[in-house]
Amino acid sequence: MKHFLRMLIQVCVYFYCKCLWRCMKFVVRKLTGRCELQRICYNNKPGAGRTMKIESSLRDSKSKLLQTSVSVHPDAIEKTVDDIMELKKINPDINPQLGISLQACLLQIVGYRNLIAEVEKLRREPYDSDNPQHEEMLLKLWKSLKPDTPLEARISKQWCEIGFQGDDPKTDFRGMGLLGLYNLEYFAEWDVVTAQQVLSDSLHPKYSKFSKAEWEKKRLDKAIGYSFAIVGINITDLAYNLLISGALKTHFYNVAPEAPTLSHFQQTFCYLMHEFHKFWIEEDPMDIMEFNRVREKFRKRILKQLQNPDMALCPHFAASEGLINM
Repeated sequence: MKHFLRMLIQVCVYFYCKCLWRCMKFVVRKLTGRCELQRICYNNKPGAGRTMKIESSLRDSKSKLLQTSVSVHPDAIEKTVDDIMELKKINPDINPQLGISLQACLLQIVGYRNLIAEVEKLRREPYDSDNPQHEEMLLKLWKSLKPDTPLEARISKQWCEIGFQGDDPKTDFRGMGLLGLYNLEYFAEWDVVTAQQVLSDSLHPKYSKFSKAEWEKKRLDKAIGYSFAIVGINITDLAYNLLISGALKTHFYNVAPEAPTLSHFQQTFCYLMHEFHKFWIEEDPMDIMEFNRVREKFRKRILKQLQNPDMALCPHFAASEGLINM
């Protein structure tokens, strides 16, 4: 009986999605004189709310043109918008704003897809100690984090001072490949003051400047530090999974006026590093073995924030200043 009811519900849902919903859209268009894309663009402000609805509408369309528009090359977006306007019989002279809005949405949608490919390529590329560019970036990371302390040798226990596990950091990049190094180096150079402070606090959490008031209420002998670089690679993994799952669409569609770039992803990593550091201090773990528990709790908090279509994790980034009413 339960199996029959389940099948009946599935049939009803299928009928609704394939037939009734399309009929309703047809009726609404006749009543309003506007297609679904027009209604979305005119009734929603620019940002994730609008772009995600446009993306869903295009993907669910029965038109092949609309379905494939979310994966065209960026150079073909303008023509694709013209083709959509023609297919929907929308006069661009009467509805100029629709073309502008659609183009902005498609740039974000296609850009997010391309960003995933770019990030995945970096993740899959292993660190190569014979590659001078890789070595230069690694040494640059040291200089940014420890400007007053010369690195005595390429293979050195000094690497543990910035949170690597052994004498040679290359072994720690196996999970996230070059992506982990790219993010750490970007953080250390793009926001050097915060990066150095987080590094210092990770070594001496009792004296954290981020939550002095909170620490005064706690037993300071419980303060537990962590390995800065290893946690950075771990947070890179978190940012990567948020990206490929689509969870970061909310954030990127709200801060990137057009296509989100690798810089947007790296800035998001910087934000996550900073926030995780504060979260770690707030959680006040008994020992480092609680890392996975704290990380999972932090991940769930970020996911919850991203469920808000108006959410921008770090709206202060310069990239968000160009988000205008398109």
